[in-house]
Amino acid sequence: MARVAFANVDKFYGAVQALSDVSLEIEDGEFVVFVGPSGCGKSTLLRSVAGLESISGGVISIGDREVTHVAPSDRGVAMVFQSYALYPHMTVRANMEFGMKINGVGTAERTARVAEAARVLQLEDLLERRPAQLSGGQRQRVAIGRAIVKEPQVFLFDEPLSNLDAKLRVQMRVELEALHEQLGATMIYVTHDQVEAMTMADKIVVLNEGRVEQVGPPMELYNAPATEFVAGFIGAPSMNFLSVTSTAGGNGDRLTYGAAQIPLGRALNHEGPLRLGIRPEHLRLTDAGAGTLDVDVEVTEALGGETYLYSRTAEGDRLVIKADGDTALAPGKTVGLALEPRRLHLFGADGRSLLA
Repeated sequence: MARVAFANVDKFYGAVQALSDVSLEIEDGEFVVFVGPSGCGKSTLLRSVAGLESISGGVISIGDREVTHVAPSDRGVAMVFQSYALYPHMTVRANMEFGMKINGVGTAERTARVAEAARVLQLEDLLERRPAQLSGGQRQRVAIGRAIVKEPQVFLFDEPLSNLDAKLRVQMRVELEALHEQLGATMIYVTHDQVEAMTMADKIVVLNEGRVEQVGPPMELYNAPATEFVAGFIGAPSMNFLSVTSTAGGNGDRLTYGAAQIPLGRALNHEGPLRLGIRPEHLRLTDAGAGTLDVDVEVTEALGGETYLYSRTAEGDRLVIKADGDTALAPGKTVGLALEPRRLHLFGADGRSLLA
């Protein structure tokens, strides 16, 4: 396996810049997830590793070798696409062997590699079936097996679970995590689903408009987002935001939101407008008038183990509250919310965190 490095990578499609000065290192054996909204450049960055996209500037290295201008077949990578891209007239075995045949791998070696991949992916009983006889999850495992038998330095996954139903996506996430542990391979995975990113990654790379917003372990991005964009993207449901004003005081700064005063207990050395962020799970319900501010409940979603309350403040801002599953509040009910200062996130006019 090998490390992957990007140094000042740019990519232009005519006048449109898809990647802007991307510099990043992925260590040997890491499971790294590129995440971000549609059009942020994550698939373009992944495809540039595979050599399926040529970059406009910068350097890409795999291991100790620069591969910026190396042909895709010589880069030592294997890619699993969103579509399974299996040959419908071939058996599972033939699909997995095909790339090795093209590259001149001998029959005995092909047989051994397919057998080992089939064992790892639990495909032994399916080797003589054709894709039409397989479920979606089985087809995706075959596509992954076809990558494994290449024995690549780096595995690349481009939203491989998007075509599966919700239950099967969860199952396949677990299988991919187990596969990473078993192979100890360097894996780069692209998704727009931040839940996949949080559950699978050793390290997350958040991309926005072709730029890297933040890189770090999942819980670091969750607890200490560097920008308002990362704070709003990581976490489900997403973080709530309010426009507040900061004022210095003797016991630390306080934040003003409408009629509510929110003590911080520390000095920010900043006076003026800010953006306050707080996650739905960090809002605590109280009686009306007993918390930091009051909200009116508009919609209740009971999901069994948890309940989401969609509410609105007197100033017209929406707040989502995560409560216990047995919480029952009728629409129109006014409740109070307690805000713990240590759970608050604050962002300046440039969108960057003041507390990171």
